[in-house]
Amino acid sequence: MLRTVGIGYVTLLVLVPVIAVVYRTFKPGLTEFFDAISTSTALHSYEVSAIVTVWSVAINTVFGVAVAVLLARYRFPGKRLLSALIDLPVAVSPIVVGLALVLIYGPNGWFGLSNPDGSGLQFTGAKPAMVLATVFVSLPLVVRAVVPVLEQAGIEQEQAAASLGANAVQRFWRITLPTIRVALTYGVVLCLARCLGEYGAVLVVSNNVEGQTETAPLRIGNLINNEQDPNSAYAIAFLLVVAALIAIIVGAVIRGRQEA
Repeated sequence: MLRTVGIGYVTLLVLVPVIAVVYRTFKPGLTEFFDAISTSTALHSYEVSAIVTVWSVAINTVFGVAVAVLLARYRFPGKRLLSALIDLPVAVSPIVVGLALVLIYGPNGWFGLSNPDGSGLQFTGAKPAMVLATVFVSLPLVVRAVVPVLEQAGIEQEQAAASLGANAVQRFWRITLPTIRVALTYGVVLCLARCLGEYGAVLVVSNNVEGQTETAPLRIGNLINNEQDPNSAYAIAFLLVVAALIAIIVGAVIRGRQEA
């Protein structure tokens, strides 16, 4: 009984919407599908999404590993507060995140880099703002994937290496990194999927300019909201669904290896 309820719940919540998207995508035909995903505006949205995603994943990988090592290996005042702050993006709406970034770094913000007249360095409506917003919303994924592995591994091997004269860099590359390799890959895959699908925070900071700062999710929203071409919106959404499914499958394989 419980299994039936669980399967039915997942089917209604996940499987049915995915099937509906696939149906609406290919209903007009394959020719229309390929035409929709290959327009100049769509291609530019893929490019912007790729740029934002690559930079966001790279930043979260580097700082995620650093924070994970800090939380798992060291004791310091404010450790619990830092751990709680890492999970903040899970509880805060992405729209709120984007608004907060605009209030802080926008033209009239606390640390605004541009002037109200448009001079100076532009934050809103620029890719650095989109990267920063995406980094924030995907912050916990790498950290939470790596911390449990570091805690389980302990510090005995690193202490032994230190006693033999290995410095911090050598210990990281030869002991820590091989230990967290599978967990880090899993976290990066999840982070990649999250960054590709981010909408709310990027919508606020990007100004959502077609052909300039429009990502693939923003392109879908614009096509639906403006009633321009719903079929194109479904086609682009299908590509994002495929990317998410690939990430899920890769993540499942990696987790299986980690558990083994």
